[in-house]
Amino acid sequence: MAIVTIGACQGCGACLLTCPTHAIRPVAGGLTVRADRCTGCLECLEICPVDAIRVADDTDPREGAR
Repeated sequence: MAIVTIGACQGCGACLLTCPTHAIRPVAGGLTVRADRCTGCLECLEICPVDAIRVADDTDPREGAR
């Protein structure tokens, strides 16, 4: 699953337009990825101009908080 790093996100919306499953949604201060919709295609990772998106590590306990 993709994770948007809110502090790095510039709000350009490139990932919103690229996501084929519409898993990325705007939230206050940036964007979030809906885990139930993310297929892991990583198109958002490729298109992000500021590298604000990373792949979630299943062992990261903070994953559920994003």
